[in-house]
Amino acid sequence: MIEKSACRKEMKGKLQAISKAHYEHYSYQIAQRLYEDSLWKSAQIIGITISNPPEVDTYQIIRQAWNEGKTIVIPKCLPKEKRMDFRILERFDQLESVYFNLLEPITEKTKRVNPSEIELLIVPGLAFTKDGYRLGVGGGYYDRFLESFKGKTLSLAFQVQIVNDLPKEPHDLPVEKLITNEGSFFTS
Repeated sequence: MIEKSACRKEMKGKLQAISKAHYEHYSYQIAQRLYEDSLWKSAQIIGITISNPPEVDTYQIIRQAWNEGKTIVIPKCLPKEKRMDFRILERFDQLESVYFNLLEPITEKTKRVNPSEIELLIVPGLAFTKDGYRLGVGGGYYDRFLESFKGKTLSLAFQVQIVNDLPKEPHDLPVEKLITNEGSFFTS
């Protein structure tokens, strides 16, 4: 079994090798599949991260959600407590750059949402198996959040991010659906 750190390094290399043109095209294909998905259509409050290339572009997805009148909630990491809060994002100027150039909601400009109100959570990751297990960046924030999350989950990924096997730990939880530039499928 490959180690998580080696898998992260390998996947980051594969993602960085995607050309700008392919990145834009694949992100667009993934977004179009998402908008047609029943999980998207039925959700009013959607949790999603602000993408940082080479992750699938979420800016266009957030704009589409706003255009459809959906509520977008973005995670705010609380490192001292090792957990996340989700906060309503109404405009991109409600974001600030935090560690590792990640963008998070400005607490004073956004309102916290109870996790039970989030109907669909779009879970980020570096690599995914077809049965929905994911390899994150290593902070464990989503693993801890998913332990008690009751809403629907899916992940967006470039096809290159789908792998045959990943190191799994007892606390790892799969997402319900994967959407890639080549298709979408339920994981269980």
